[in-house]
Amino acid sequence: MRITFCGVRGSTPAPGPDFVRYGGNTSCVAIGQGDEDPGLLLDGGTGLARVTRLLRGRPFVGTILLGHLHWDHTHGLPFFASGDHADAQVRLLLPNQPGGTAEHVLGRAMSPPHFPISPGELHGSWTFDHIDEGKHHFEGYTILAREIPHKGGRTFGYRVSDGVHTIAYLSDHWPGSLGAGPHGFGPYHEAALELAADVDVLIHDAQYTAEEYPRRREFGHSAIDYAVGLAEVANARRLALFHHDPQRTDDQLDAIARSWLISAIDVTVAREEHTLLV
Repeated sequence: MRITFCGVRGSTPAPGPDFVRYGGNTSCVAIGQGDEDPGLLLDGGTGLARVTRLLRGRPFVGTILLGHLHWDHTHGLPFFASGDHADAQVRLLLPNQPGGTAEHVLGRAMSPPHFPISPGELHGSWTFDHIDEGKHHFEGYTILAREIPHKGGRTFGYRVSDGVHTIAYLSDHWPGSLGAGPHGFGPYHEAALELAADVDVLIHDAQYTAEEYPRRREFGHSAIDYAVGLAEVANARRLALFHHDPQRTDDQLDAIARSWLISAIDVTVAREEHTLLV
């Protein structure tokens, strides 16, 4: 399994010279096998435009799974050239929620007067649908969807397996809403443990440091320490810290990476265009 980080920021893009090494685009992860084009994309933030580079301009054929509908996870959709292509074949899935069809719910943010076109006006063949909790099969992967706490709309975490290797993706996760937990950052609750158990790679919300967390605990995200603790408790083999705060500079992320060098598990700080092979 080949995992490529195409956007690693949370909340809003982070342009400028202080954000070059880790990248400033918002959440998008591409999953493929060997030398094949990626066929499964997790989230559609501004990093989605980078998938076109992975495809060398070829049309995208596959599935986009959205964890939720906040802007930083959807703003890349109309700028995804390989998806907005006459020969593209795209299935877009989002957590089942009230408000109408999946296309209608998505179009509440992507349609005039907020944006020039609606989802249905993208070129190629696009289908839009809801996804429920439970096991699913897309693009040759077995996918477990579980609802996880996050502020401002129904949010899913995903567990993705190709039958040999498994990753977990919890990009926006607010365990603190369920209580303090063992260390004050939230409990290692059942859904999080089911998604992360024994995975090869856990990709997890790491927006705040332990020092920042008390001031921002109501913002709907995780502390880095929680992500590390979950990885250890769930026996994940590698942790990728993800969804970086938009003000977190390259130098600060370097310092975070150094601070976890002696942890019990392999901790990496996700950066754009970095590929993990599992």
